[in-house]
Amino acid sequence: MRRCLVVEDSRLARKELLQLLEEINVFDVIEEAADGEEAMALLAKFQPDVIFLDIHLPGMTGFDLLENLDQIPKVIFTTAYDEYAIKSFDYNAIDYVLKPIKKQRLEKAIAKLNIHESAVKTERTDHSLQQVFVRDGEKCWFVKMNDIRIFESVGNYSRIYFDDNKPMIQRSLNYLEGVLDPGIFFRINRKQIINLNFIEKLDTWFSGKLKITLKTGEELEVSRRKSNQIKQMFSL
Repeated sequence: MRRCLVVEDSRLARKELLQLLEEINVFDVIEEAADGEEAMALLAKFQPDVIFLDIHLPGMTGFDLLENLDQIPKVIFTTAYDEYAIKSFDYNAIDYVLKPIKKQRLEKAIAKLNIHESAVKTERTDHSLQQVFVRDGEKCWFVKMNDIRIFESVGNYSRIYFDDNKPMIQRSLNYLEGVLDPGIFFRINRKQIINLNFIEKLDTWFSGKLKITLKTGEELEVSRRKSNQIKQMFSL
């Protein structure tokens, strides 16, 4: 079942977009929110596959909304302004659609979404992958997956930590989360995925959060929601 969330403060613009999505008819469930607070509540409960997100919202911007999330979902930005186009792709943006939104342009954005999802599904099937090839400038490595302890988000790229190396790869953290083996790799916050086999100890942190210390000495903060998942995972 495919789910989407429309976040738009203008009632007229929201209804027009909802009507177009119903006509295109590729989502089984469509929810709507008029501001960032309402959107955050729906995201936690509803967990949509994609958000159609306006940038200018009352109380917080669309970017502020995404910054408050542990995990940024796939996003199609919808806005009347084009000056944020470059910034939008730091937030896992599938596309950036200018208002007033035309049906043909919306169909093109959804086609990009379909291509992205197909690519993730193709790579998701190969959890038997034992090593990856990494190139960073003139340096190259064949890295065993078991040797990678951290994937860290850097905009629309990711930094990988293995041994004493920290090269960048041209994949977003959201993309990696979709293709990595969930039995080994776990996303602890919006910025980091860790290899569970590298955990040395878990400590209670403030506000119900956990702090993880890896065998290599790094101390990492776990978000509140992810802390609850880890507590269940390790029966804490």
